[in-house]
Amino acid sequence: MVTLAVELSASRLIEPYFGTSNLIWATLIGLILLYLSAGYTLGGRWADRAPRADVLYRIITWAAFAIGLVPFVAHPILSLTSIGFADFNAALLIGSFLTALILFSAPITLLGCVSPFAIRLAVDDVSHAGNVSGRIYAISTVGSFFGTFLPVLVLIPAIGTRNTFVLLSLVLMAIGLIGLGRRAARLAWMPMAIIGLAVFIQPDIKSTAGTIFQTESSYNYIQVVKRGDTRYLLLNEGQGVHSIYNPNRIDSAGTWDFFTLAPYFNLPPTADRLQRVAIVGLAAGTIPRQYTAAFGAVPIDGIEIDPRIVQTGRDYFGMDLPNLNVLVADGRFALKRSAYRYDVVGLDAYRLPYIPWHLTTVEFFQQVRDHLRDDGVVAINVGHAGSDYRLVEALAATLAQVFPSVHIADVPNTFNTIVYATAQLTSPDNLRANLDAMTHPMVRGAAERALLNLRAPSPGGIVFTDDHAPVEQLTNSILVNYLLGIASGEIALP
Repeated sequence: MVTLAVELSASRLIEPYFGTSNLIWATLIGLILLYLSAGYTLGGRWADRAPRADVLYRIITWAAFAIGLVPFVAHPILSLTSIGFADFNAALLIGSFLTALILFSAPITLLGCVSPFAIRLAVDDVSHAGNVSGRIYAISTVGSFFGTFLPVLVLIPAIGTRNTFVLLSLVLMAIGLIGLGRRAARLAWMPMAIIGLAVFIQPDIKSTAGTIFQTESSYNYIQVVKRGDTRYLLLNEGQGVHSIYNPNRIDSAGTWDFFTLAPYFNLPPTADRLQRVAIVGLAAGTIPRQYTAAFGAVPIDGIEIDPRIVQTGRDYFGMDLPNLNVLVADGRFALKRSAYRYDVVGLDAYRLPYIPWHLTTVEFFQQVRDHLRDDGVVAINVGHAGSDYRLVEALAATLAQVFPSVHIADVPNTFNTIVYATAQLTSPDNLRANLDAMTHPMVRGAAERALLNLRAPSPGGIVFTDDHAPVEQLTNSILVNYLLGIASGEIALP
């Protein structure tokens, strides 16, 4: 139970600094498996040399103590990543990541020793060795079952990552010390040391300048950072901004403004007569706030999978619009169940390398089109890395399988591109023709910038389907090539 719980908690320990892309998960799981393999081998040999119960319980106790130390030792190491990201010091980033993972080598290797040691002690007749080992592995698998769900669904949301490690440490340590009986006296200082660390070291998960709020959810590590009068929503490793809020201004001078252009890809004069809008990837409500300012109190369905992000939006980002109907659900599931048809569907649920593949396929976009009016428009925020637009072109090619017209506009001075797809045949000239109808300065300013960066999709992009959507492979390739380009000097620092 503790082994699986530690593995899942390890991902949450690393998430605020490096995120949870499949590259991070693969490295973490791979190293944990190597540590367990080493433990199985070591434990089998150890058990043959010293087949005594007190040795087993000492192994358990020391493993528990090492687990309790992990979050406290890892924090200063992982904190170096902020310097690494700021200076783009690849050696510092990779070094801190691998050092943090090496911290798990001792406790996981010791935990790996337990199963072969337990089998060795339990077998008193080789004719029953198969029955004994099968029973022990059955028990351990049931423990793994509970270890899979306990941290994710109960402990981390309730007490946080650091205290989850502490609690797992103390529970496992109690078993070891009880098993040692009188011999436990010499090791009684261990739980006191772990409790002391938990009490006297403040749980500052991650230090970011201007942080006014931070918390963990079942999906994300969440930070609210304030700079001047503006608040920013950061998730996970914090290298991207997911929402922005300034009570004194409505425009962001960036990506979100471009979403308000979606209806203007239709012919005037009816382009901005909206009846209902849907936003998939609501975050803290930047896009609904802008739509309300530009088009009035149009009904908006905002879909967000993480309830704690929704609460953060209400507490820190003024997300209290009476025309905003918040749906806490997966975007595809919620849209499928919606009874409405929309003038605009905005999709702001992508960010490299976190692309939910089921929101990128032909089947999903067919579902989106089914919920659009005859002149409806979908607008999607897609990331690129430097001059590598493969993901943008793939999404444009996929949208072209469903929609008659697709238009692309790069957002200046960002790594973002907005891809627009219309339910009826449209021309990019429609956006220019609608300029006079844009009475809100934020919308008109965004349109003028978009017209300078508007282009048609390039042919030949990958088409994603529910059966074949190699999104992770594509995003991994884009990021690795970009990082290698910066490291080699071929790409200038942003």
